[in-house]
Amino acid sequence: MNELREPVSQCRECYHCGYPVPENAPWKIRLEDGEHPLCCPGCEAVAHAIVEGGLASYYRFRTQLPERPEDMDAARIDTWTVYDDPDLQQEFVHQQDDGNIVTLAVEGITCAACAWLIEHRLNALAGVASSAVNLTHHRLRVAWDPQQLALSRILAELAAIGYPAQPYEPDQVQARLKHDERMAIRRLIVAAVAMMQVMMFSIPMYMSEPGEISPGFIALFHWLSFALATPVVLFSALPFFRNAWRDLKTRTLGMDVPVSLAIGGAYLASGYAVIGGHGETYFDSVAMFTFFLLFGRYIEMRARRRNGQSGNALIKALPMSALRLEEDGRERAIPSNRLAPEDRILVKPGHSVPADGIIEEGRSSLDEAMLTGEPTPVPRGPGERVTGGSHNVESPLIVRVTHAGAQSRAAGILDLSDRAFSSRPRIADLASRTAHYFVIALLLISTLVAIAWSQIDPSRVLWVTLSLLVVTCPCALALATPTALTAGHGQLRRRGVLITRAHAIETLAQLDRVIFDKTGTLTQGRMTLDATHALAGLSVDQARSLAAALEAHSEHPIARAFHPYRQPQYKASQVVSRPGLGLEGYLDGRRWRLGKPDFAAPARSVSPPDDGTWLLLAEEGTPRAWFSLRDALRDDADITVDALKAMGLKVELLSGDGEAKVAALARELGIAQWRAGASPEDKLSRIKTLQAAGEKVAMVGDGINDVPVLAGADVAIAMNGATDLARTSADAVLLSPHLSRVAEAIELSRATRRVIRQNLVWALCYNLIALPLAACGLIPPWAAALGMSASSLIVVGNALRLGRGRTTRPVHPGVSTSVEPA
Repeated sequence: MNELREPVSQCRECYHCGYPVPENAPWKIRLEDGEHPLCCPGCEAVAHAIVEGGLASYYRFRTQLPERPEDMDAARIDTWTVYDDPDLQQEFVHQQDDGNIVTLAVEGITCAACAWLIEHRLNALAGVASSAVNLTHHRLRVAWDPQQLALSRILAELAAIGYPAQPYEPDQVQARLKHDERMAIRRLIVAAVAMMQVMMFSIPMYMSEPGEISPGFIALFHWLSFALATPVVLFSALPFFRNAWRDLKTRTLGMDVPVSLAIGGAYLASGYAVIGGHGETYFDSVAMFTFFLLFGRYIEMRARRRNGQSGNALIKALPMSALRLEEDGRERAIPSNRLAPEDRILVKPGHSVPADGIIEEGRSSLDEAMLTGEPTPVPRGPGERVTGGSHNVESPLIVRVTHAGAQSRAAGILDLSDRAFSSRPRIADLASRTAHYFVIALLLISTLVAIAWSQIDPSRVLWVTLSLLVVTCPCALALATPTALTAGHGQLRRRGVLITRAHAIETLAQLDRVIFDKTGTLTQGRMTLDATHALAGLSVDQARSLAAALEAHSEHPIARAFHPYRQPQYKASQVVSRPGLGLEGYLDGRRWRLGKPDFAAPARSVSPPDDGTWLLLAEEGTPRAWFSLRDALRDDADITVDALKAMGLKVELLSGDGEAKVAALARELGIAQWRAGASPEDKLSRIKTLQAAGEKVAMVGDGINDVPVLAGADVAIAMNGATDLARTSADAVLLSPHLSRVAEAIELSRATRRVIRQNLVWALCYNLIALPLAACGLIPPWAAALGMSASSLIVVGNALRLGRGRTTRPVHPGVSTSVEPA
């Protein structure tokens, strides 16, 4: 059949199935004899899976064409093609300048090896910038170039290697996770019942002397054990065999390979002994090993799901419906995903806010614990912002929508959380590679041990090899890092610290210095206009309105001080922000500047009226008004600085404000190293100097001015009131207004690193001790099953201590400090 194919330029038949290839079809496969066309993503996925699996010779020796993938699974192929529709992609694909990003819900993920396989397969595709699996939620985040690769191709590749996926939808994902949990419980129950019954038949034979039990009863016990172990192998252990087969097809040795060899080998050998009437049986070991392994994985699955519930709960926090106020004042119930900016909605007491917005009427208390981790409701009134997902406690509110659906803060938090898994910490990669190589070494050692025992005592070959495969299964090694990271992420999230990049926890644990910005970081960021000095004929009201027109285009905390003074007759155009300097724009054709004196009026030598934070408003370089701003210190700023010093960290203050203000703040907080009048370039230069000296530096900031510095720091922390750009540039975001969360994040990151090291040391020591004992025939199969399961449970239990972080009594109103696990 293969010899009849013509070169690609002349033949338009699918190389895989023989169907006609559509005009300008992009699908193809490259082999040693050239490039061949394919008719659809399904054929492309199957062909690539065959070739990349080392089975390209299939095309040379086949005698007939296979079925077309559409014929085998037409609905799924059609579904993939539908996902290429641009209108449909608007619902779940995030478009960025350098490509698209999608979050997929993936089926079939069981361990870190699955994540490794998926990522390596997708990252090898031309057009995929990055892919990362979130083991906690079974989600996959893919960044790709739509000009080079269609989304349907990505979905086809995943299905080809045994991991079908679809765009992430919380309700469907939760339903599938519940189904998986129910199936896991059923498999566990079958294994448990069978294990108890098989042990009941095995104990008399273990405890009796030879000849005490008649051969007929022994044969009966063996046949009953055979019957009971069969559903254990065919149903309870089915996921192990399925995953092992998938790993072998993709030339990846995961932990399910030795597990399947142990279970399958013991079952087949025991079955052969029963049918043949001679030899040893190991049905009790098969049932026991399957039960303990399933039990360990079930505990791990429950732990991952519990630690991941906060992320899924964030989506559930947004109500399904909203009460929109129409122009005639009537209330209309609509789906919350149909809300748009500038819609006016009514939020009744006891209801959740369906979108981000600004309160127009009413005062109430809002419970924001789901978003910030703070249990105390906060008061909100007209003009203040509310966040979708917060719970209205007392009175009705009328809210004007600013961001809804995928643009809401809750969705942004979930997206940032998923981004944390777009790369893995170095220690996680190391553990994953170690587990992979350990499986290879284990299979080689098991082969050598089997050969050796065939010479020493052939009757013991099977159970010695079985024990070796079971007791040294690297489950604990593979679980050591992911479980600790998952628990650490979950605990930080509950404390109001959102990790947005995977390396953040590892880097936070290694810090030498923490650098703070001043405005909006050490201070509350709620700037108020303290005084206005009008110049050159302007009235105070005019000066404030002109400045407010410029600040209306800024997200800096200073802009909030001018918000009450906006007037509709003053509208600025072509407003440009000069980071660290101020704003420049046009009003009625005249150029106005607001900011530092040497920026607003560069040709004039002017000085502010007195010490403090002063901004100059200038028209075409002519000073027109001075504004004095005031910002209160955060309540827990001094506690945070003291806590960081107690951890052995150096604390520094870099601010663009005047020297008098910065010096006074540094003295008040006990910060010895500080610098005033620092531009973003100066701050970045300072960080680079410290990094060149070998220090690990964290930068804590909140404004657009801090973006270059946040990007340059080893780990960047954005405050809860930070601008969108600052939050996107940060490695961690404080969802709580308490600055003390910075110290807690560092403390918990150190605890996470310590637990990871404990888990790795335990897993490696256990395997190094168990391996020679099993190879010498000192560990029976039942003890091997107990040891392997106990090792995995110890690792999981140790990691879960991070999620049970205790708290001491508050050291300051509203602030508590954590006690890290030992």
